[in-house]
Amino acid sequence: MSLTKHIFVTGGVTSSLGKGIIASSLGKLLKERGFKVTIQKFDPYLNVDPGTLNPYEHGECYVTEDGAETDLDLGHYERFLDVPTTQTNNVTTGRIYKTVIEKERKGDYLGQTVQVIPHVTNEIKRRMLLLGNTGEFDIVITELGGTVGDIESLPYIEAVRQLKWQLGSVNCIVIHLTLIPYLNAAKELKTKPTQHSVKELSRSGVQPDILVCRTEHALSHEIRNKIALFCNVDKDSVVQARDASSIYQVPLNLLAERFDLAVLSKLRLNPQKEPRMDRWKEFLEKLENPLHKVKIGLVGKYVELADAYKSIQEAFVHAGVCHSCHVEVESIHSEYLKAENVEEKLGHLHGVLVAPGFGSRGVEGKISAIKYVREQKIPFLGICLGMQCAVIEFARNVLGWSQANSIEMDPKTSHPVISLMEDQKSITAMGATMRLGAYTCKLKQGSQAEDIYQRQEISERHRHRFEFDDNFLPDFEAAGFMAIGRDSKSNLVEMINLPSHDFFIGVQFHPELKSTVLNPHPLFIALVAASMNFKSPATTEIVEKNA
Repeated sequence: MSLTKHIFVTGGVTSSLGKGIIASSLGKLLKERGFKVTIQKFDPYLNVDPGTLNPYEHGECYVTEDGAETDLDLGHYERFLDVPTTQTNNVTTGRIYKTVIEKERKGDYLGQTVQVIPHVTNEIKRRMLLLGNTGEFDIVITELGGTVGDIESLPYIEAVRQLKWQLGSVNCIVIHLTLIPYLNAAKELKTKPTQHSVKELSRSGVQPDILVCRTEHALSHEIRNKIALFCNVDKDSVVQARDASSIYQVPLNLLAERFDLAVLSKLRLNPQKEPRMDRWKEFLEKLENPLHKVKIGLVGKYVELADAYKSIQEAFVHAGVCHSCHVEVESIHSEYLKAENVEEKLGHLHGVLVAPGFGSRGVEGKISAIKYVREQKIPFLGICLGMQCAVIEFARNVLGWSQANSIEMDPKTSHPVISLMEDQKSITAMGATMRLGAYTCKLKQGSQAEDIYQRQEISERHRHRFEFDDNFLPDFEAAGFMAIGRDSKSNLVEMINLPSHDFFIGVQFHPELKSTVLNPHPLFIALVAASMNFKSPATTEIVEKNA
């Protein structure tokens, strides 16, 4: 049996309490205590992965280095721990059932009647232990999606119950996140929802070891004692998680609550060192006390839901802090953006990012935005479809190919400047069939990209089917539109640039997925710097000093 310790994070009362942030914060603190930590997410939906989910359904689809399309919480894990996740770090009910059914079809169960217990729960347990069995980690934190009491969550809770029995209480603990609501009319906090949530969890055979209580107001000793008494946990195992101004404040709040020490005590582990949070505190200090401010437009078609562009939003936070600058991101819906209103919508901005996406809805609005920022010399970064729209815009408005388009939008276009990748032409299935994960890109010597990255070879993550058609490149470069980055093996155009523009860059990959608190992404740092310079050229000296 593996010596790895396992921590399970469950949630009750309501969804969206922040299990991912709590798990990430705990992982950060334990890592700083000297332990090798990873975090995994088990999602109860029947999709095999979130790759085919509409962003309105589930927020952004996060992509790992090895090409897994995963839940957005894995982005939090990486941003907090600064450690890459993999295919193994995200499991769905769909993947569990797919494996069980495939085993049944192959006869692996030797004629048994296949049931939720033990076959499905055994597969859940097997996957829960995979990362621990590698020997790479001291502690594996497992976040269970959904809330206690959901029908779809029951097999996971049963699997945790069995693992607690199999591994023993010092090797496997459960942290339950609940809500302590404040009733304004009564001017008091109410513990009853937490009591009922713990009772529901206990009814399934799982007694939580530690309670983390989301609250707007501080928990008094009396309330903590009441929760401990009626939820059958130690007094020191009731941890408050007050609302914070930033998710990056949460690790420090939990450190003050001695949350990590309570966890280590339950697991019979001794801290290997005191947590060094100096760089994290410095980050927060700059985040909370910026010296500058810029406004950057985020042009996309899912802007009603902030989580649809979660990694982009966070990458702007990281990059802004590098320049002691508050980046105000203004969301602009591309579907309602037209040539007639583009100046009104974008004219006050200091920079523009055109977001990734799929399908034709909102594409013409993105093209209108790019035309405006190109002509007005506003700093621009296009990501994935954003880069492709920049190619289409230049073809139409500079090269004069008025019908130029992507074959995704118009299969019969006379100038298919964006075409389907060769290895995608025979693919009909939608799930996990795109170009996914990290690929190496060579940057053009002397280009703006080389200057930004300070190297000639980079690795970035991808999620796309369509590409710039190289057959049209001579016409583009003759007009000053340059390819400044190419895939090391396939020669696919990865980055484009207008050298006549101070900052006009498009990338086929997703730089936002590699930005973390302690390692902000160079492209976002450069975009913020360019936006500060566009706002006020006098800030150039400050920008260069902080870059």
